[in-house]
Amino acid sequence: MDECTKQRLQMSKEFRDCQSAFIALGDETRQQIVIALLEGERKGMRVGELTKRTHLSRPAVSHHLQILKGAKIINMHRKGTMNFYYMDANETEWGKIAALINHIYAIVQKAAQTDYQQGECDD
Repeated sequence: MDECTKQRLQMSKEFRDCQSAFIALGDETRQQIVIALLEGERKGMRVGELTKRTHLSRPAVSHHLQILKGAKIINMHRKGTMNFYYMDANETEWGKIAALINHIYAIVQKAAQTDYQQGECDD
């Protein structure tokens, strides 16, 4: 197997490993929730606060939060009966995304230096 094919297969695997995060982050509403969480307090935000920021119903916000939580983008902590959602600093999950982006960027840099065109690889 040539080096180009190996690189493409490796990127394919890395992309698959990130797929649930990309699906979760690919929705504009969930992006708004992520932005709200990033701009919110460090302790996290409650569903009610997120409904005000996103102008969505509680059930809609809860649904989107569950998708983001399932993708390990956000997490939740409980204080009494209150649930607070926050951005998850899960190094493993964010590391997978960073590794894929770094891999793509390295290939793009190499391509720019070698006049890589239309999917052809120089080995």
